[in-house]
Amino acid sequence: MVSENILWVDEAIQKVHAKMAWVSDKNKNKIPYTTLADGSYDDRSDESIKWDFTDGLDWWTNGFWGGMMWLLHQGTGEDKYADYAHISEKKLVKTIDNFYGIHHDVGFMFHTTAGMNYRLTGDKKARRTNIHAANILAGRFNPAGDFIRAWNSHENEEYSAWTPLTNDVRGWAIIDCLMNLPLLYWASKETKDPRFYNIAVRHANTSLKHFVRADGSVNHIVEFDPETGVMIKTYGGQGYNEDSSWTRGQAWALYGFANSYIHTGDLKYLDAAKKIAHYCIAGIREDGLIPIDFRQPIEPALEDSCGACIMASGLLEIAKQVPESEKATYQQAALKILKAIYELRADFSEGCDAIVQNCSVAYHDEKGHHMNMVYADYFFIEALYKLKDIGLFVW
Repeated sequence: MVSENILWVDEAIQKVHAKMAWVSDKNKNKIPYTTLADGSYDDRSDESIKWDFTDGLDWWTNGFWGGMMWLLHQGTGEDKYADYAHISEKKLVKTIDNFYGIHHDVGFMFHTTAGMNYRLTGDKKARRTNIHAANILAGRFNPAGDFIRAWNSHENEEYSAWTPLTNDVRGWAIIDCLMNLPLLYWASKETKDPRFYNIAVRHANTSLKHFVRADGSVNHIVEFDPETGVMIKTYGGQGYNEDSSWTRGQAWALYGFANSYIHTGDLKYLDAAKKIAHYCIAGIREDGLIPIDFRQPIEPALEDSCGACIMASGLLEIAKQVPESEKATYQQAALKILKAIYELRADFSEGCDAIVQNCSVAYHDEKGHHMNMVYADYFFIEALYKLKDIGLFVW
C-alpha cells in the first residue's frame, strides 16, 4: 500500500511471525482474550472455569484469535494456522446452539472465523454458520428506531463499572456495531437477499444521525425508546464522561463508516469516516500513542493501544478510498501510530503471549487499564499486512 520500502514495517512483520509461530502452538486449543499474571493467555473456551456472565465462550472478542490465525495463514503460507483457526471456529459454533448468550457482536465472532474460512477454502459448513450468524444479527434490528440492539437484558446482572445500573437495555445501540455490519453486507451479496443490506444501511444511517457529533467526535451509547424509536439519551459508556470521546469508539466509527462506504458506494459514509478521522488525527499524541479518551484529564496518562491499532487499520482503509492527493494524510497518521506501537508498546519476548501492551477496557474500569487484549494483536497484524498488501480484506 505504501510505495516506499519502510524497513521497520518489514522488521515488525518478521518479529510478529517469529513470535506467533510459538504463541500459536502454545495456545492452539484456546480462545484467548487477555493474559494471566504469568503472561500466558487465558482461555475463554475452558468450560471448567466459572466465568462471569458472557465472559466465557460467548465473550464478544472470541472471533479474533481464529481471525488472527487466518491472517497468519495468508501472511506465512503455513497450514498450521488454518488448522488452529478450525479448532477455534468449531468451539465458537456452540454459542449459536446455546443462543441465550449471543449478542450483536456475532460479526466480530463469526465473520473473522467462519466467514474467512469460507472465503479462503470454500467450506460450505462455514458458509452456513456465517449466514446463520447474519440472521441472528438481523434479528436484533428494531425497525421502530432503525437500530440494531446491542446487549441483552439479564436480571440481577451488573454489566460493569462503566455501565449505568439498569437491566433495560432494549433500546440501546452502540457505536461498535458499525463493525458488525460487514457480516450483513456479505450475507446480502452471498444469498442475494436484500433484507440484510437494507438493515445494515438503516443502522448505518441511524449511527450517522445520532452518534456522530458536529466536530467529528462520537457517542458511545445511544438509548432509543424501543417501542417508538425516539432517541432518549446518550451515555458516556467506556469513555471519560457522556460528552467525551472514547478513542476506541472513535476507531470503530471511522473504520465502520469506511466499511459501509466500501459496501454501498454511498459517499456520505466516506465523508463521515473522514470527518471522524480528522478529529482523531488532531488528538494523536506527539509520541504516536493514544489515550483512552481524547477528552480525558492529562493525568493519569492512561492509554489504549488496542484502540490505536484499530484506528490505524481504519485510517489505512480510508486511504485506499480517497483520491491520491488525500491519501498521505491518513497513511502518515496510521504509520505514526503503528510505529509507536512497534517501538514503544510491542513485546516480542517469550515472557508474554500477547504482542501489544497497554490496552484499556474503559476509563473508569481501574482493573482494565494497561492490560493485554487479543484483538489489539489482531488489528496490529491486520494493519501491518495492509501496508504490504497481504491477504484478503476481512471486513
